Amino acid sequence: MTAGHHRNRGGISRRGVLGLAGLGAAVAGGGFGIWKAAAPSGPSSGGIHVAATPSAPAPTPTPFAAAEDPETLGGSVPFVAGKAMLGSYLALDGMTYPEAVKYRRKQLGRDQAITQEFYAWTDRLPTSIEGMPKKSVPMVSWRGTKYDRILNGSDDDLIAAAARRLKQFDRPVLLRWAWEMNGRWFEWGGAQNGKNSAGYVKAFRHLRKIFDKQGADQVSWVWSPNWNSSTKESWDTIDAYYPGDRYVDWVGVSGYNLNNESPDVLFDPIYHLYSDRKPLMLTEVGSKDHGGTSKADWITKLSGYVAERPAIGGVVWFDTDTHPSYPEHWRFDTNDGSTAAYRAMARTARFSG
Repeated sequence: MTAGHHRNRGGISRRGVLGLAGLGAAVAGGGFGIWKAAAPSGPSSGGIHVAATPSAPAPTPTPFAAAEDPETLGGSVPFVAGKAMLGSYLALDGMTYPEAVKYRRKQLGRDQAITQEFYAWTDRLPTSIEGMPKKSVPMVSWRGTKYDRILNGSDDDLIAAAARRLKQFDRPVLLRWAWEMNGRWFEWGGAQNGKNSAGYVKAFRHLRKIFDKQGADQVSWVWSPNWNSSTKESWDTIDAYYPGDRYVDWVGVSGYNLNNESPDVLFDPIYHLYSDRKPLMLTEVGSKDHGGTSKADWITKLSGYVAERPAIGGVVWFDTDTHPSYPEHWRFDTNDGSTAAYRAMARTARFSG
């Protein structure tokens, strides 16, 4: 892995895409970007709203009832019934990426099934990732830009070049473009584009049409909102940003246990919106250590949650302690208990795929 896989152009780290202004706004608003707390309807602590934990509704018993062809679910990265890929964004302080991969293999007795990396809008997208496990599926999280730059055609050449790059990969690729668009912290969010979620839909479709024209058939498209939206206005609902079934192969979601949110609070709303027709992936997930066995307990809950939701086909842990301007170490092995819990999850039959 090169430095560019961890950092965007100009040396700004992956999480630096929030920008100093965006981070300041998030703090002022009582939330922290992608780890935005629940809407202020529940109790609060320290100015950050904490989600109440309702009992989980029953999961959909038979997913994909509305799918036209269940055999093609997931596109070029197929969904496998009963299995969930367990992967990560992996960046450990003091280790190169290949070193971190070997370290995790030794801890878990297995490799990550998904390798997530982050790229800026103007970066050259990868044709390979140094040190990536041989059987791992790459997930390219590609930053967006203002909708006008896409919709007026001025970036068509850039998009086409990106498609040709990913077409050169030696395996199918998950492409997660302009994630967390329902938050206020990224320039490609609806809140920073005139409250125009329809513009996001048009931009997503425009990208996919260009990729298809370039013959980038090995790209599997991941649409990945945040677990909750910045506002409760109709233009900002999760579903308002959905590009449509023909343009989406996987539905992703970002959700972090920052304020003791349980997995069902973070993920059930989107699960019940889409699990009847699309496979789901937890594209960014992590847990804060709230003391004692809290982190291990949450990982165990996550494992049980995924086991009970048959439409979930992937989980991608935000496995890092290098996040700038934020005190949390999201890596799973912050203590012996959390390490053991994650290892146990990784070795379950559900994550054997």
